[in-house]
Amino acid sequence: MTCHTFASSGPLRGSMGIPGDKSISHRALMFAGLAVGRSTITGLLEGEDVLATAAAMRQFGAQISRGPDGAWTVDGAGVGSLLEPRTALDMGNSGTSTRLLMGLVASHAITATFVGDASLSGRPMKRVIDPLMQMGAGIEATSGGTLPLMMRGANPAVPITYRLPVASAQVKSAVLLAGLNTPGITRVIEPVPTRDHTERMLAGFGAQLEVSEEQGERVIAIHGEADLKPMDVTVPGDPSSAAFFMVAASLVPGSDLVIRNVGLNPTRAGLLTILRQMGADITEIDSREVGGEPVADLRVRHANLTGIAVDPAIAPAMIDEFPVLFVAAALAKGTTRTSGLEELRVKESDRLAAMAAALTLAGARVEEHEDGLTIHGTGGDPLPGTPPGEHVATRLDHRIAMSMAIAGLVSRDGVSIDDTAPINTSFPTFMNLLAEAAR
Repeated sequence: MTCHTFASSGPLRGSMGIPGDKSISHRALMFAGLAVGRSTITGLLEGEDVLATAAAMRQFGAQISRGPDGAWTVDGAGVGSLLEPRTALDMGNSGTSTRLLMGLVASHAITATFVGDASLSGRPMKRVIDPLMQMGAGIEATSGGTLPLMMRGANPAVPITYRLPVASAQVKSAVLLAGLNTPGITRVIEPVPTRDHTERMLAGFGAQLEVSEEQGERVIAIHGEADLKPMDVTVPGDPSSAAFFMVAASLVPGSDLVIRNVGLNPTRAGLLTILRQMGADITEIDSREVGGEPVADLRVRHANLTGIAVDPAIAPAMIDEFPVLFVAAALAKGTTRTSGLEELRVKESDRLAAMAAALTLAGARVEEHEDGLTIHGTGGDPLPGTPPGEHVATRLDHRIAMSMAIAGLVSRDGVSIDDTAPINTSFPTFMNLLAEAAR
């Protein structure tokens, strides 16, 4: 474990680039690996989670290499032509890799075993197992429906119409990916819209896909036995990574920071909306579209934030950003209430319990509920920080580690966290960027 103490800093200034979007990076490798021909991907996030996807796609027969200029080249295997992996697919800490690749395997006549680290092996897979078994896949998992898991793809798979019981872009994507090699039309019904990177990018790669609305619900239909065409992908900056610096620059007095090339897909931009409701000073510069995704540079200046009641309907558009929002709430004036966040209990860690414990240790006033947190802010005064000799338990969770690093910037005595290693799963350059912006 790599302990580290994050101390109060001077203003965050200058301009920074952030890593490529994690969700889009995963999908770019998968869809390019399913196309027939050569695709090039620039701006790919080179964190451990995305590299786990690359390694799995190589086992399925795609040829994937990184050029000296940082661009990645993918020669795809073709839908319907995936090879059977010779060894177990090691997913590390990546729930996205696991759930989406299960969808791929489900409609191919191959058998694959999925394994992961201790954190991933505790995360629920039943939500993906159920629809994929309806399509004909054979799945053997632990009694709790977790990894390790063995899967036999169906040949041919059966198209289904599946209504999502929980708002989950990963479950939706798994069913759509299974539908790529399933004869007929596979449909997913979304009572609550979730991030739509899969639909945007599959259309870009040439899949026949329709999105419609029926009785107020989103319906995505994909036509099976698809032929994907290669495409060059430019990955926008990850809004979930930008989130830490948006909050940091909002909280640290005197800050004036530009974060370049941030993806602002409306299904992901919930934090921007909430911070502005709290009084944040965030301006969009040079709004543009890159590869079907809206992008802008964000200028963030220090502002006095005020607590609010967060509308639970926005949760799917910022589910990964709540840990750092809780930090913003801890420094705001007044009380912030969040609800409808049961999904956070089954992420890389139980993020509600982990953040409640972490912020309390750092001196914040937090109440934990079954589906959210209530946080009484300091009104801009620094948090006391962690007591001498005590460390925040990050629980192998990268977002807990980075969120509490930001809390350290606005603390009196610093915030010590027990392990910075998990940060590498999604944001390998985080520590360097933080040091540069605050110097």
